[in-house]
Amino acid sequence: NQHAKWLKVHRKLPWRQPVASLNYLLSSHVWQQDHNGFSHQDPGFIDHAVNKKAEVIRVYLPPDVNTLLSVMAHCLASTDYVNIVVSGKQSSPTWLGPADAANHCGRGLGIWEFAGSEVAGEDPDVVLACAGDVPTVETVAAAELLKKGVPGLKIRVVNVVDLMRLQDASEHPHGLPASDFDGIFTPDKPIIFAYHGYPALIHRLAYRRTNHGNLHVRGYKEEGTTTTPFDMAMMNGIDRFQLAIDAIDRVPGLAEKHSLLRQDLQDRRIRAREHTRAHGEDPEEIRNWVLGN
Repeated sequence: NQHAKWLKVHRKLPWRQPVASLNYLLSSHVWQQDHNGFSHQDPGFIDHAVNKKAEVIRVYLPPDVNTLLSVMAHCLASTDYVNIVVSGKQSSPTWLGPADAANHCGRGLGIWEFAGSEVAGEDPDVVLACAGDVPTVETVAAAELLKKGVPGLKIRVVNVVDLMRLQDASEHPHGLPASDFDGIFTPDKPIIFAYHGYPALIHRLAYRRTNHGNLHVRGYKEEGTTTTPFDMAMMNGIDRFQLAIDAIDRVPGLAEKHSLLRQDLQDRRIRAREHTRAHGEDPEEIRNWVLGN
């Protein structure tokens, strides 16, 4: 808090030399708390930091190891910022190669064609967005469930690394212009957003956006205990089954046509929860899930 304020004043003094950025790497996060209880689960550090001046604060949520390396290289070379990087310590899928990861981090967010099913030149039916390593896994898995269950559904998957890209360019130096934001998130399609922290922050950052009325955010909602990673996701509604159900509920006409799929997703969700209670670990289909298998 005090350092962020000092940086704000420091920037205005021409005789002050640049100083190395203060870099926070948050690696013990709320979604992987199988050894800590409810009292340790609080992703609100990001919310507090975002309250500081826009020219000082940066927040990054790399989805895999290569984006983490790219983000950290950028942060360690920067000056006069408070950089917050959120990345868990547990193993997770590697989505992008080093070059693609660097490009993705340079943009701050982007469409992942390999995870979606949209058709070139046509609008998507739904946007599945994510920010954070665990939300990214669940979002990509949800897109796969929908591709298998609703052939022909045009799904756009958007991953956000630089959280401040969600703000308007008039509010933050990293903010996206309105036309660019609408080009990625669409001006009128449902957006299902799985976020690492408290959902209200995403609504706050995007409240000026054209399509904010269609933005549905899933994130941490103060539900937790000492349990498995996927059970934590289910307790807070960011799991793949719930995200797929959210998409079915919000794409016009889909719930009526695919009620059996919706019911099957609900049943699989219940079975997964029962498995964690009976065996103390997530089901194999969750633990060993690989995109495309």
